Amino acid sequence: MTIEHSSADGNDRPWGARKAEGPLAGLRVIELAGLGPGPFCAMVLADLGAEVIRLERGGMPAASTGSIDRRQVLTRGRPALGVDLKREQGIELVLRMVEHADVLLEGFRPGVLERLGLAPTVCLRRNPRLIYGRITGYGQDGPLAAEAGHDINYISIAGALDPIGRRGEAPVPPLNLVADFGGGGMLLAMGILAAVYERTHSGLGQVVDAAMVDGAALLTTMFHQMRALSVWHDERGTNSMDTGSHYYNVYETSDGEFLSVGAMEPHFYRSFMKGLGFSDVDIPPQDDRSQWESLKQLVAATIRSRTRAEWLDTFRGTDACVTPVVALGDAPTHPHNRERATFVDVGGTVEPAPAPRFSRTPPRAPTPSPGPGVHFTEELLRWGLNQREIDRLAAEGVID
Repeated sequence: MTIEHSSADGNDRPWGARKAEGPLAGLRVIELAGLGPGPFCAMVLADLGAEVIRLERGGMPAASTGSIDRRQVLTRGRPALGVDLKREQGIELVLRMVEHADVLLEGFRPGVLERLGLAPTVCLRRNPRLIYGRITGYGQDGPLAAEAGHDINYISIAGALDPIGRRGEAPVPPLNLVADFGGGGMLLAMGILAAVYERTHSGLGQVVDAAMVDGAALLTTMFHQMRALSVWHDERGTNSMDTGSHYYNVYETSDGEFLSVGAMEPHFYRSFMKGLGFSDVDIPPQDDRSQWESLKQLVAATIRSRTRAEWLDTFRGTDACVTPVVALGDAPTHPHNRERATFVDVGGTVEPAPAPRFSRTPPRAPTPSPGPGVHFTEELLRWGLNQREIDRLAAEGVID
């Protein structure tokens, strides 16, 4: 489907219909292909207009066929080239490209690129203005730096996993959103852009060390503040925002659907309780923790008495902070998301649109990656190689 958005001037346009290419137009980025947070960071930069080329390890199956699975959303918006990094010619090719780059980003374990000959010191000698972005789980140093891990491990030691869950139950992993993407890829993108800004003053590049443990810890800042103020209890499921309260929770309706309730502020709380049928004089105190458990049961029973649609009609326009829990596959068709064009069609796959939005330099519509081996001659000519060099590297199997 084609999804359009309403522009500030009232004219409906598809994403990227204006000639501007996004606020990062002109920024040149080399992505050494990896999984998860690195590709997400590169996607964000490409979405906002950066010229990103993804260097895959050589011998990718798509290289010989020119085909690509268009469902690979994280690789959208940038061409790919297969490069054999185990060969000296492949390393030299990357270094040649580094000379023309603003940013190189990688997600290998600490020490891997040093062993390959692509250490930050080597790359910065070739290009002193280079921003060398690194994303790892535990960071470039520390006792766990060389250990394997995934999002669940990183948020565990960052203190971000333990508070998530209901009282008396085990912690619940929040998908892999907190470390991989919020505290990882997004934080790396911010760090890269901060270093690019600093370079406008110093003229020099630097290394950006983004560790997912560090990023996940940073995301818990507010809860450390609440602990310091003695308004957060360490027992999970006993606080206002961790399902401990009756006014910030998820409830099932009579038709098996769910509502999310976030009636935090007193005036929102009053609107919520009045929608449930309480009169002004009967609304129980919001922050009396001794009543939270019984009130959760009462609210749950009340909401279970009607359908989700009926409750949404009741709360519409009341500022009670009540919304439907929308399934992942249904989110693109929610009226608000459809009006805002929060999701777009990219080569037949509906996926999240670039964000945030820019009034003067909107990004182009995202496009699927053409895959390794497609148009690599054109791309390498743009990165400083000549046709003879490209033909030789292809004949030797260094690139595909």
